Amino acid sequence: MILSSLKLTNFRLHKNTQIQFSEGLNYIVGGNGQGKTTILEAIYYISTTKSFSSNSDFDVVNFDEDYFEITGSIFDLIQNTMIIRYSKLENKKQYSLNGKLINSPQEIVGKFPVVFLSPADSKITEEAPQERRKFVDSVISQLSKTYLENLLEYKRILKQRSSLFFKLKESYSSELMDELDVWNERLCEVGSKLILSRKKFVFEFNDYVKDVYSRIMNGMEKPSIEYLTIEHDSDDEVQESFKNELNRQKENELKRATNLVGPHKDDFKFSINGMSLRDFGSQGQHKTFQVALRFAEYFYLKNKLGKNPFFLLDDVFGHLDVERSQKISQHLGELGQAFITLTDLSDMKNLLKTEKDSIIQISEGKVVSVN
Repeated sequence: MILSSLKLTNFRLHKNTQIQFSEGLNYIVGGNGQGKTTILEAIYYISTTKSFSSNSDFDVVNFDEDYFEITGSIFDLIQNTMIIRYSKLENKKQYSLNGKLINSPQEIVGKFPVVFLSPADSKITEEAPQERRKFVDSVISQLSKTYLENLLEYKRILKQRSSLFFKLKESYSSELMDELDVWNERLCEVGSKLILSRKKFVFEFNDYVKDVYSRIMNGMEKPSIEYLTIEHDSDDEVQESFKNELNRQKENELKRATNLVGPHKDDFKFSINGMSLRDFGSQGQHKTFQVALRFAEYFYLKNKLGKNPFFLLDDVFGHLDVERSQKISQHLGELGQAFITLTDLSDMKNLLKTEKDSIIQISEGKVVSVN
């Protein structure tokens, strides 16, 4: 899978930018605030229909304009043209693939898989469980439309239960409790599917993380991922364990009017040599683990989907020491196409560049040179 070109219209600082990419590594160089990360954001939009840095499409539109448009030309067995257009006036986003309108973002997610590595990945290993859940959910969702549909359905069920809790707090009734029982059944049914999918993912993904981490650290440390979820003896008993835990927490949920049980409360424990990374890991170990997660994600999606994902690296090398930078640079050559932002050309001194790679310099939302 190759992104051959990208056209940005009124997309943040880029009012009218067209870029041709190489099939190898594309180093995008520019000072802070010049629009280099915006190029990665546009590629991410094409793959996921949303931004990695903003919850609002409105905020992405150039200040002086009322719409933005992204056009990507992607070769994946056939030549594809993906267009995303958002209008401020209509507050509406439209997607078209090869001239045909796409009705739902779910039809796009996973078609052009993407992996995004940035300094913000520190949240995955260092902060709250929701960051680790978000990482795992994003990987599986690109691989499985069924998982994405179940995840969206599960979130809808949680909203319904939350609404019922507040109604029950204001006015208790047997009718509302009967309705809650119905939603509890649905919560267990859909939630159990998410748990089983996550279990399978962690089982498979561990080998990818171990392999990448070993190559970066020359086998000196052994990483592992453990899924912390509802206790059960077998896969067949997940739903039953879920129901039992719901019953156990029933009064507590009603009292607090909140959802306390389910995969939305689960966590993933990252360890190095059997020791919790979050509790005992050094800064260097955290950074190495974050890089290993994203490289592992790349190879996992590649093997499962049979295509090379877009690999986006945003200002990563400026936050790594020389040894790790050189190790990671060596592994970049194993990838298909990648897009790497750098603040300065001097940041490339520890990186490898071949004839099939390119350097794209960006200034004030414009491409000033391509080498």
